[in-house]
Amino acid sequence: MSEAQAITSSPGIARELTAFQQNILVILSEEPRYGLAIKRELEEYYDDEVNHGRLYPNLDDLVELGLVEKSELDKRTNQYALTEEGKQAVLDQLSWVFGKFVTDESRAEELRDLVAAHE
Repeated sequence: MSEAQAITSSPGIARELTAFQQNILVILSEEPRYGLAIKRELEEYYDDEVNHGRLYPNLDDLVELGLVEKSELDKRTNQYALTEEGKQAVLDQLSWVFGKFVTDESRAEELRDLVAAHE
């Protein structure tokens, strides 16, 4: 494998993130959200409560890494949006996962069907 292929197939900065942080990026891939909306999405995914002490430090870390942008909606509410770097981190992680999953044409077809079901 050439060096260019190795770089493209690597998860990039996503490999430095926790699964929880990666899930936040995936949620923000859909649209910008305020903190409590992110919290609800995560609670639905984990089928468990996500406390503020876990969510907001992770959001702050993602902002510091330049993957998420934080803006003020009003005096009490912040909105979080995926940056271009955050979008690239999601794409890098998906590329890495897909590269490991697709081992033959049958699996490639399964993946195409999955993507088509979400279009």
